[in-house]
Amino acid sequence: MRYLIVVEETTTGFSAYSPDLPGCVATAPTRDEVEREMASAVSFHLDGLREEGLELPLPRTSSTYVDVPA
Repeated sequence: MRYLIVVEETTTGFSAYSPDLPGCVATAPTRDEVEREMASAVSFHLDGLREEGLELPLPRTSSTYVDVPA
C-alpha cells in the first residue's frame, strides 16, 4: 500500500506523519533521513495492527497544491 506522509521542517530538523495512520510519526535531522525513518515507522505501525488482528486503514489521503496571487 502507498500512504501519504507529510514532512515538515522544524527548528532542529524534520518531522513527518501520515494522516491515514494516527500516531505514526518520525523525526530526523535531514529530510532524507526522516523519509527513511517514516517508511520504517509505517511498516512497524502496520505490523502492529496486523498482530492485533485489526484491519489495516486504507490509504485515503491525497495532496495537491493550489496557486494563489501573491
